[in-house]
Amino acid sequence: MDLSILLVNWNTRELLRNCLHSLRATADRLSEVTLIFGNHTAEVIVVDNASRDDSASMVRTEFPWALLIENARNLGFAPANNQAYEQATGEYVLLLNSDTVVQPEAIRRLMDFMASQADCGGAGARLLNADGSLQPSCQPMLTPWREFWRLIFLDRVWRQATYDLDRWPIDIARPVETIKGACLMVRRAALDPAASLLDEQYFMYTEEVDLCYRLADANWKLYWVPQATVTHFGEGSSRQAYTQMYVQLYRSKVQFYRKFGGESRARRFKRLLRLAYWPRLMAARLGRVFKPALVDRVRTLQELLIELPRM
Repeated sequence: MDLSILLVNWNTRELLRNCLHSLRATADRLSEVTLIFGNHTAEVIVVDNASRDDSASMVRTEFPWALLIENARNLGFAPANNQAYEQATGEYVLLLNSDTVVQPEAIRRLMDFMASQADCGGAGARLLNADGSLQPSCQPMLTPWREFWRLIFLDRVWRQATYDLDRWPIDIARPVETIKGACLMVRRAALDPAASLLDEQYFMYTEEVDLCYRLADANWKLYWVPQATVTHFGEGSSRQAYTQMYVQLYRSKVQFYRKFGGESRARRFKRLLRLAYWPRLMAARLGRVFKPALVDRVRTLQELLIELPRM
């Protein structure tokens, strides 16, 4: 098998259905349980994390060509992807979010690019929002200062934490430091055979940053391939528990800094987060008097700052 496409689902039945439909529609043909994209063969593995919306039965009924793994509880994003990876047989592995729609030629173009670049350990597509506007799909590698720079809005003046994708040509692939996990293709040969695909200390978020860091550390290059286009609706699962997931995002970032820099780097990041978020919380508390919608924002920021010392 050339490619294994891994999909993890939690209560996103309709989004998952659309994603699987797009894979089938953009494939040249289906051969039993194998999708054919140009000269490339691909298998699709779906892991359902104990969804309550009949996602699993939908996959069994409507997409029998996809291998379905059903979990009795929500294991999280990284463990579920590792489950799929253990079953995967492809030379390449594609991490694909369930809330995506693959556009024509996207899979083939990613595969063709990686096959043509011997130094390419990972590649990502150009991501679009539902309205067709450009979505951030890659970024510089995370550092505590870059995160702080972004949170205090200085990145709008001098970009340090993001790329200016609007100015990048859409017909030229270019090297980048990290690729968003909504659509990330990885060369199996670039992965440590003794390690899992994703580090399971991350329940959700930052797993792909960790993966990109490990690939770069092993001297593999990462590329943004804008000729391949994928629509990403975003937060299909996380919006179901927004505050908890927002806190989880920063818990995962703290774990990343602790893993690649030790406790001192994690503490530095938490100090910078506190410095950036206390003014935001104060402003939201004042603003909710005039804009009641800010009540939820206040609750989220309070929860983050309460949990921060325990991260």
